[in-house]
Amino acid sequence: MLLSTAYFPPVEYFAAIARDFEIAAKSSVVTIEACENYQKQTYRNRCKFFAAGGVESLTVPVVHEGGTYQLPIRDIKVDYKTPWVLRSERAIASAYESSAYFDYYKDELFAILDSKQERLFDLNLLIINFFLKKTGIAADIRLTEEFLPYGSAGDDLREVIHPKRPNRILRDLGLEKPYFQVFAQKYGFIPNLSIMDLLFNEGPDSIVYLKKL
Repeated sequence: MLLSTAYFPPVEYFAAIARDFEIAAKSSVVTIEACENYQKQTYRNRCKFFAAGGVESLTVPVVHEGGTYQLPIRDIKVDYKTPWVLRSERAIASAYESSAYFDYYKDELFAILDSKQERLFDLNLLIINFFLKKTGIAADIRLTEEFLPYGSAGDDLREVIHPKRPNRILRDLGLEKPYFQVFAQKYGFIPNLSIMDLLFNEGPDSIVYLKKL
């Protein structure tokens, strides 16, 4: 499976990994694209979460150097000129402080944000590994050593999982089912938000949801 890097990836990102985990009955082999050029307005530096006002987004600002969009994703630096880390943590806490498992995970998760990784790719990798561990998905994460043309890999989801391109991943996996969400009584269930929405609300049972058990 070939995936793009992502910041607080959506549920479908982990559902796809969990699918291979279930089929193989061992660790999924997941390759993350490390050699592509940076792309804006994607999950590479943004995510969606469920707040008191409905669906909101968090974005990681990046340093815009000469030819930013021609730079390899691994060279993109995070911009810390604004206090976006503090604002993000406050937004996450406000949205999920009443969820069942937020207190169990917040310190370790916020420590990743507070580490102020220099590069976006490294920050994302820490976050992805955190959620793999906490949801119980066994995955062997590998990185590409050169850019692979689209369609050259067997299960290429780099451009399939995209905030502006609907796909059938959750439908095909039978995961269009609701789980508990703090604000669902007000807005109804909202699918495919950041994986943190699932983890904070379902905790250790997240794997049960993702594997459709």
